Amino acid sequence: MLLNPLIHSGAGLTCAARDALENGSDAMNAPLKTFGPIKAVIFDMDGLLLDTEGIYTEVTSIIAARYGRTFDWSIKQNIIGRGAGDLARYVVEALDLPITAEEFLVIREPLMRERFPTAQAMPGAQELVRHLKANHIPIAVGTSSSSQSFGQKTTLHRDWFTLFDFIVTADDPEVGAAKPAPDIFLTAARRLGVAPEDCLVFEDSPFGVTAAKAAGMTAIAIPDAAMADARYAHADGILRTLKAFEPDAFGLPALEWA
Repeated sequence: MLLNPLIHSGAGLTCAARDALENGSDAMNAPLKTFGPIKAVIFDMDGLLLDTEGIYTEVTSIIAARYGRTFDWSIKQNIIGRGAGDLARYVVEALDLPITAEEFLVIREPLMRERFPTAQAMPGAQELVRHLKANHIPIAVGTSSSSQSFGQKTTLHRDWFTLFDFIVTADDPEVGAAKPAPDIFLTAARRLGVAPEDCLVFEDSPFGVTAAKAAGMTAIAIPDAAMADARYAHADGILRTLKAFEPDAFGLPALEWA
């Protein structure tokens, strides 16, 4: 068993976590836990593997402006990680838009379709995925995106996304509900043939962490820089980038980051 593997010389930790390490405090952003060897890794996609959050922000801002509204962080922070329908309902209500959630999604679709193919990889994403695959660790994507938008977003990244054993999207027939429900992650674990308690999930959103914990999995949060750490108190750890992750602390093959 490995005791709190995220505490490693303070690299990649939040300021509060580093202070806790140095001062012997228990005021970690996430509770201290013990971890057994991880047998499979499941990745969120938006904002975790691919830098798509800026696209969502741009498009939602465009739609809001059409109706004289302003889309800002006070709303954005509450929709990261939500499924499309849930997100649309929240935005329409929060901005008091004179359209329905369904109409919002219809307006949004062509704007997204135009921009998604330009999405870039997040730092460390491709390197970590290739490392796990080369070492025969089962890996999957568990995303609230639809299968259609998944294809658009991965346009520039087909080569390394084909390395995943399974891709589970929100419109998968075996998924009853999107995050924060656990369905997406439980479906991924079932297809990988690995028990939920032996899976590690990487997430950038509080809703995604909620889904992973509801599934009984270990959850590591890699938040947006603007997101308050307090939103991730239920995570098993917080890192600022995938490149701060030390696989061997979880019983996975060690990785020497470039």
